[in-house]
Amino acid sequence: MLQAFNFPLPDIEWMTLLPMVIVACIGLLALVAEMIRPKADNGGIVAISLAGLIVAGGTLVYQLASGVDSLETAAEMVTRDTFGVFMQLIIVVSTFLTILFSEDYLREKRIPFGEFYPILLWSATGAMIMSASQNLLVIFLGLEILSISLYVMAGMSRQEEKSEESALKYFLLGAFASGFLLYGIAFTYGATGSLHLSAVEATWLRGDQASHGMLLFGLGLMLVGLSFKASFAPFHQWTPDVYQGAPTNVTSFMAAGSKVGAFAALVRVLEGFGGSSSLWIPALSAVAIITMFWGNLVALLQKDVKRVLGYSSISHAGYILVAILARAKNPQATSSSTVPYYLLSYVLMTIGAFAVVSLGASRGREDTRFGELYGLWKRSPLAASALVVFVASLIGIPPTSGFFGKYFIFADALSAGLAPLAIVLAVNSVISIYYYLGIARAAFVADEEEAVIARPKMGGGLAATCVLCMAGVVGIAVFYAPVMGLLGQH
Repeated sequence: MLQAFNFPLPDIEWMTLLPMVIVACIGLLALVAEMIRPKADNGGIVAISLAGLIVAGGTLVYQLASGVDSLETAAEMVTRDTFGVFMQLIIVVSTFLTILFSEDYLREKRIPFGEFYPILLWSATGAMIMSASQNLLVIFLGLEILSISLYVMAGMSRQEEKSEESALKYFLLGAFASGFLLYGIAFTYGATGSLHLSAVEATWLRGDQASHGMLLFGLGLMLVGLSFKASFAPFHQWTPDVYQGAPTNVTSFMAAGSKVGAFAALVRVLEGFGGSSSLWIPALSAVAIITMFWGNLVALLQKDVKRVLGYSSISHAGYILVAILARAKNPQATSSSTVPYYLLSYVLMTIGAFAVVSLGASRGREDTRFGELYGLWKRSPLAASALVVFVASLIGIPPTSGFFGKYFIFADALSAGLAPLAIVLAVNSVISIYYYLGIARAAFVADEEEAVIARPKMGGGLAATCVLCMAGVVGIAVFYAPVMGLLGQH
């Protein structure tokens, strides 16, 4: 009877799994701390969470510094390479920065739920799983861990209808998109007989017309699911509504950390389907153009800062897609470092901008209209200065990382023969100047109601977040050469 269960256990390279295990276990430890803590104090939970993320980040930095050898472990369900390790590091950084400014914000919103921290850590774990696998079922598992946690966090402000509405909208549309992804995985498995993306190319090269049809149909369904998470048009409709309704600290992770997981999975899937790139590059090029124009043009009409940043994130998704397509069309002529570099820059400037916007929370309410930023330069010079730096990077003004990131994407698109995408990217960068400068300008408009309305002061966590994000945005621009070299060590 026992012999029936006598099967060999797979070899596991534990250093590859260690960062994900650490983040998941710290989430469990934070949950235990939440149960035994004084209900008026989340300081211990925050400390545990930040310490665990530092350890997890340290293991990832160690792997990068030691040189990452590409390998697969745990029965080929987990992949380790430079791209995956760096994506996980970006997710850890985005989680750390989000936690750093969350406590003061949650207390001003009067939703100081200690459960937020373990749920956020588990969401980050899901994004890390998506970044570290070429197994389609594992990618789907990571997506669900990421998404279910985000559904819960989006509705944390239970006294606000818009928060509950955003959570419900995100859940319904997210579940619908997950169904598309799972159907696409099923068709791919039917064509290849394997869940590993390496089997796709071998099946495509066999030249079986029926298999080709199933693979393309499966890819199309998977792209629908991943396009929802990445906010590509026309699957972006949820983005501004959910970003506006969710608590701002949740929105910052949703716009940054979860996007990194989605783009990492997209890169893995498109690399697996590289043999058919001549068929899907034109279609995704059209998606990139529509996404860039839609995000930037509709952002011009918005009166709420979170909605502006929501449409901004849509346009940046289009920029990143251009880099992915350039790499897919001509890997020899483009840099493998462009996508991770731009994602790191995007995370730093996006979380920094949302952190400043979180100052609009006061006495259980939150106002994120442009008028809430009036007088910011006088109330908090640090926040106003940080906002200017983040806006400059979002526009792409030197010497910020946003400038270098857009330049690398532009150069890659030209090198790959995608000149129309490069031109559209440049045009949209010019369009975005108007609404980004509107955000920066609002911070330097005199606040006539300052004497009437008591506004919250900038807490230590928020100040630290702004300083770290500013240092990152400028630092990876000044030292772009070694950063790009590190990312290109495949």
